[in-house]
Amino acid sequence: MAKQSIFSRISTLMKANINALIDQAEDPQKMIDQLVRDYTNNVADAEAAIAETIGNLRLLERDHEEDVQAAKDWGNKAIAASRKADELRSSGNTADADKFDNLAKIALQRQIGEEREASAAEPTIASQTEVVDKLKSGLNGMKEKLGELKAKRSELLARAKVAEAQTKVQDAVSSINLLDPTSELGRFEDKVRRQEALAQGKVELAASSLDAQFESLDDLGELTEVEARLAELKAGGSSQSRAQLES
Repeated sequence: MAKQSIFSRISTLMKANINALIDQAEDPQKMIDQLVRDYTNNVADAEAAIAETIGNLRLLERDHEEDVQAAKDWGNKAIAASRKADELRSSGNTADADKFDNLAKIALQRQIGEEREASAAEPTIASQTEVVDKLKSGLNGMKEKLGELKAKRSELLARAKVAEAQTKVQDAVSSINLLDPTSELGRFEDKVRRQEALAQGKVELAASSLDAQFESLDDLGELTEVEARLAELKAGGSSQSRAQLES
C-alpha cells in the first residue's frame, strides 16, 4: 500500500499541468508558492520512502548472496565428504566411509535448502529492483517539475516587478499631462494668463486716463486763448472810443 501510495502521488504530480494550474488560479503567485511547497514536501516524502525501499532491497540482496554462498559452501563440504568416503572405502574402511557419505548427504540437503531460499528470493529482488528504478525515475521527474516551478515563480515575480514599474511610470506621466487644462500646470498657466491680462488692462486704463488729461489741457488752452482775444478786443474797442472822443 505504501509503495502504491508513492506511485500514485508521483504519477499525479508528474501529470500536473503547471501552466494550466497557474492560469486557472485567482492569484497565480500564491498558487505557484503553494505548488512549490507541496512539491518540496512530496519530494522529501518520496526520498524518504525510496530510501527505505532501497534499504529493504539491499537487505534482500545481501540475504540472497548469503544463501548463494552458503549453498556453495555446503556443496564444497559435500564434495569433500564424498571424496573422503571414497578414500576410506578404497582402503577397506567401509564403516567410516559410510559415515562420510552420510555427511555428504547432509551437506547436499543443506545445499539444496540454501539454493531453494536463494531461488525463492530472486523474483522478489527482481520486482523490488523494478520498483526502485521506477521510484527513482519518478523522483527525478518530480525534482525536474520542482525546478520548473521555481523557474516559473522567478519569471512571474520578475514580470510582476516590471508591470509594477510600468504602471508607476504611466501614472506619473498621466499626472503630469501638459495638455490637460485640469492639471496643476494647466491651472497655473491659466492663472498666469489672467494676471498678464489684468496687467495689460491696467496699462491700457492708465494710458486712457493720461490721454484724457492731455485733452483737458488742450481744451483749457483753447479757452484761455478765447479769453485773451476777448480782452484784447475789449481793449481795442476802448482805445477806439477814446480816440473818437478826443477828435
